[in-house]
Amino acid sequence: MKWVGDARLAAGPEATWYLETAFTPGAHLGTVYDDPTTPIVVTGIEEVTTIRVPSGRLVVDAPWDDDDTWRYEKGVPTRPPRELAVRVPPGVYRVEIAWTAGPYEFFGEHFDGVESAATRLRISDDPVIGWEMGLGIEDDVDRLQPGEEPRFYSDANVGCFADAGAWTILSAPFRNCVDGHWEPRDSGQLPDGCERISDESQQADLVTFTAQSGGVVWLGRNKNGDVAAIVVTSGMTGAKA
Repeated sequence: MKWVGDARLAAGPEATWYLETAFTPGAHLGTVYDDPTTPIVVTGIEEVTTIRVPSGRLVVDAPWDDDDTWRYEKGVPTRPPRELAVRVPPGVYRVEIAWTAGPYEFFGEHFDGVESAATRLRISDDPVIGWEMGLGIEDDVDRLQPGEEPRFYSDANVGCFADAGAWTILSAPFRNCVDGHWEPRDSGQLPDGCERISDESQQADLVTFTAQSGGVVWLGRNKNGDVAAIVVTSGMTGAKA
C-alpha cells in the first residue's frame, strides 16, 4: 500500500465495509427489515452499458435540477451540475450495478426484495486500496464538518454519470417539459430502467441509474493514488469523523 489520502475525506469502517461488500457476489449486506433471520445477499454485478467521457471531466448528479425544473433560461439550466473535482483519463468506461436480494412477505404476498446496492463506474481494473468521498468542484474540504458526506440530491430518485463537457446537450432531453408533461426522450433504453443519452458530435454520453433521494460519491484509489472506481451509494453513512 502506497497511497495516502486526506484523512478528512477517508471512508470510515462502515462505508469501507459496504463499498467492498456490495461488489462481492454471495456476500451478505445485513438482514431484511424486521426479519433478522433472512440475509440480504449480493446476487451479482451487472454491466449495464459503457459511457464515453472524452473531456475527462465527470458529472455525477441528477439529470435535472428538481428545484429549478421550471426555471430555465433559453433551455439552459440555471444551476450548474455537480461536476467532480477529480479528473479521469478521457476514455470509455463500464457502468455496473451491484444487485441484492432479500425476500420478504407483506400482507401475505411474497416479494423477492431485489434492489440496487450501489452503482459503479469502472475506471480501471486496478485493485482499490482505499476509499474517499468524491468532492464536487464547488466543495471545500476545509469547510467539511466531521461526519458530513457531500452528496447530490434527487427527488425523482434518479442519478447519472455524464461527460461534463457535453452536459448542456446531454441533459437537454430531461428538461423538455410542456404543459406539465415530460416530452418523450430519444434515449437508449437500458436494463433496469436506466437510460443512455448520446451526443455524437462530441462522442460523449450520459447514463442514468437509480439513486434513492440522490447519493454519495466515493472514489476508489489504487496504490498510486489514481482513481480506479467511482461508486454511488444511497442511504448509508460512514465517512471518517
